[in-house]
Amino acid sequence: MVTPKKVLKYLYLPNLFGTQRTKEILSVNPTIIPQREEAATVKIFVYDYDAGSIREYQPKSTEACFDFKETNTISWINIDGLRKTDVEVISNLFGIHPLLVEDILSVNQRPKMDEVDGILFCLLNMLYYDDKNQTVEQEQISIVLGKNFVISFQEDAARDVFNPLRQRLKMANSKIRQRTADYLCYSMLDLIVDNYYVVMERLGDRIESLEEEIVRSSNTRSLAKINQLRKELIVLKRNIAPVRDLINGIIRSESELLDDRTTKYFKDVYDHIVQAFDLSENYRDMMMSMQDLYINNVNLKMNEVMKVMAIVTCLLAPATVIGGIFGMNFDSVPYLHNQYGFWIAVAVMLVIPVWMIRTFKKRGWF
Repeated sequence: MVTPKKVLKYLYLPNLFGTQRTKEILSVNPTIIPQREEAATVKIFVYDYDAGSIREYQPKSTEACFDFKETNTISWINIDGLRKTDVEVISNLFGIHPLLVEDILSVNQRPKMDEVDGILFCLLNMLYYDDKNQTVEQEQISIVLGKNFVISFQEDAARDVFNPLRQRLKMANSKIRQRTADYLCYSMLDLIVDNYYVVMERLGDRIESLEEEIVRSSNTRSLAKINQLRKELIVLKRNIAPVRDLINGIIRSESELLDDRTTKYFKDVYDHIVQAFDLSENYRDMMMSMQDLYINNVNLKMNEVMKVMAIVTCLLAPATVIGGIFGMNFDSVPYLHNQYGFWIAVAVMLVIPVWMIRTFKKRGWF
């Protein structure tokens, strides 16, 4: 059911072309220190495991996580919701450099990878597709890899892409249970990159349906959809492109935290992210072609209108000429006083356009 609210929002031109979304995408100034809102709730989940067993904990405070620093098992500490005090406390407990703390608390940070004081740090974004607003949403995640531990800092406590990882951790014979902490880090990055394809698939469906719409009947609304979809592709490309350098940095790293056996798995993630980047470039090219297609359709419609108007003008030209000749104010005009003069003039006005139509069709002009 179409409500007045849904219709009225398109009557305002900025709403039609999504200028507010443009402001959200481009309002990134690295020279201004962003102010992050403190999370209302902070949830901490710990998975402590080895090849033989796994234990799940939900500590009430960040100080309780210190027990998992010096252990012979692998610990995954997942923190949902960011508060400055909590991040600083756990960073001090695990020896995370203050510069990395600033990156964890940053907003709209570019995906990157760093090695500081025996800590391997990865920052990137998880992507989701909002079906309601038809936008690509991003959530920043920071992954800290240390000796026998991985700490992940997430902004949103309600969602992530790690449910398959949690299920694999509970399987006694899973490969992740047999490997070191760097394999856990690989698994997290792999799931994040794989979820990019889910978002791209949704955008691909929109591109396909929009292309069919433009081919059938393009209008101003189609142009607005093209504009909005191009903005979402900007968000997608902005998040995918830097991840190539992130994964490549891990592959080239000589950190003692990375096992040589895990390198080939990071190379597999690199192949996936390169393929995702190439696909995003293909989407961008398709949108440019779609915009050209829209413009060509508009020009084609204009040409059809102009052709019809030109034909009508040509068909009426003989009648205009004949009417102008016999309408001149001269005393002596042929057939002016003939009783059949009017009907002869009308007949000529009809015969000539009919002959013109036949000639135009014969030459294939319409």
